[in-house]
Amino acid sequence: MDATVTLENVIVPPPGPGEKLDFRALFGDDQPVEMEIGSGKGGFLLRRARALPDRRFFGIEWANQFYKYAADRMVRWQVSNVRLMRTDARHLVIHHLPPECLTVLHIYHPDPWPKKRHHKRRLIQPPFVAAAADALVPGGRIAIQTDHADYFEQIRRVLGAEPRLAEVPFDIPEAGVVDGRVETNYEIKYLREGRAIYRLAVVKAASAPQSPVASTATRIADQGPPGPRA
Repeated sequence: MDATVTLENVIVPPPGPGEKLDFRALFGDDQPVEMEIGSGKGGFLLRRARALPDRRFFGIEWANQFYKYAADRMVRWQVSNVRLMRTDARHLVIHHLPPECLTVLHIYHPDPWPKKRHHKRRLIQPPFVAAAADALVPGGRIAIQTDHADYFEQIRRVLGAEPRLAEVPFDIPEAGVVDGRVETNYEIKYLREGRAIYRLAVVKAASAPQSPVASTATRIADQGPPGPRA
């Protein structure tokens, strides 16, 4: 990895038409890769990357302001095992990820698109989940968290319909969950507001049950004052 981390090291351009991502070229080695969709200001990636220097982390963020903030944050902390890309996550996963390239896919608080006419814009749809399963190594994990109950039911149904995925506990330190939290900006904000947090994790198995994945919900008390609603 690079001795001095610069923005040029952290920021990578989206792949061209028909091109597959080459994580070995991006990171310079064959270490395991975790990917976060919607990395925001980079808080989760920063903590995870600093805790696991021998693992590689790839973040996707569409909001330009957050994307730039996260990249600058990695430079300020001289974190050499993170790469960030500004692109459409759905298109990237479906068209540009090679098979069995990810050990973990983190998706925390994806846009719920709450209006019914906008549900088709939600990230978690069958083609996306099938492509994500293709991209996972055997035993690879998808972890999803949302504060939106209706969207969570859709997530549960879609993941449950993918026969290669089987439910596993969400709350494990090895996957970045500490004291029941992943501590993204949205999670911190929503817990202060007292919202319910819905969580689900699955792994890719050689043969997985085709029954729907059971839903779970967790509400965690927060000691801080309520924050303003979005």
